[in-house]
Amino acid sequence: MTDTESRAIVTLALMAAFADGDKHAREREEIKRIADGFSRAEAINLPTLYQDVLMQRVSVADLGAQLRNHGARQLAYEMAVCVCDADGAHSEAERGFLAELRASLGLDAAASAAFTEEAQAIAAAPLAAGAALAAPGGGPDPAELDQAILNAAILNGALELLPETLSTMAIIPLQMKLVYRVGKAYGFELDSGHIKDFVATVGVGLTSQYLEQAGRKLLGGLLGKVGGGLLAGLGKQAVSSGMSFATTYALGHVARRYYAGGRQLSTEMLKGAYASVMQEAQGLQTRYLPAMQEKARTLDPRQVLSMVRGG
Repeated sequence: MTDTESRAIVTLALMAAFADGDKHAREREEIKRIADGFSRAEAINLPTLYQDVLMQRVSVADLGAQLRNHGARQLAYEMAVCVCDADGAHSEAERGFLAELRASLGLDAAASAAFTEEAQAIAAAPLAAGAALAAPGGGPDPAELDQAILNAAILNGALELLPETLSTMAIIPLQMKLVYRVGKAYGFELDSGHIKDFVATVGVGLTSQYLEQAGRKLLGGLLGKVGGGLLAGLGKQAVSSGMSFATTYALGHVARRYYAGGRQLSTEMLKGAYASVMQEAQGLQTRYLPAMQEKARTLDPRQVLSMVRGG
């Protein structure tokens, strides 16, 4: 894939992120932070692309014309769908944007609809799945809770290594399910709205997190590849910073502190706890990288939806 195509795909993903015109200010700041943090050859200047989108200096039609082959066009559409799904169901504006994008890219309507349906099913998977984490005598089993958080972090780290867009899409729902299971272990019955608020409060944006995960894969040359692309990525660890492992690990342990304390932590305390545990998690990435790589080798991307539904 050329730099021109990569730049066009990333720009379309940024356009998808702002398609509904209703992004919270903190989510916008997270997206800007991600754009500022990426670095590659000058041909891919993400801060400039971010400004182009906000100032409406680019159009779907012009960007679509820069994607010369079917694979690049399909990848652009899939990324846009997943960006729109990252924070929940599509709004009317997002549906309109995706319809315009599909038509501009000349993609098959039935195939595009099938992908959109599967992505939305992943995003809307029920939270209440997976084994309970409470001990028989009441209250959580500490060792089991620790292991469940670590397992979830390794699984999401493995998903980050896979080249399929839906594998990346699955990470956020699995993080939400982990928070749900931790809260339930301490006696709290949570809904998706509460969990999204919790995740946002600690400083993790849903749309921005997906953009960062997918952007690293795309700019690292793995996203959209199959076969040898996976093995090359596992061998070099070139496209993944282990961000999904660290984010999931930190979310799980901060949720544990929060619900164990009866949801009494303030916003600042939650942010401070998350920053502290995130630093710890980043230090564990190298230690658990072999486990992530081995897990990635055993995952079947065709079963992502079943995995998310089953927890």
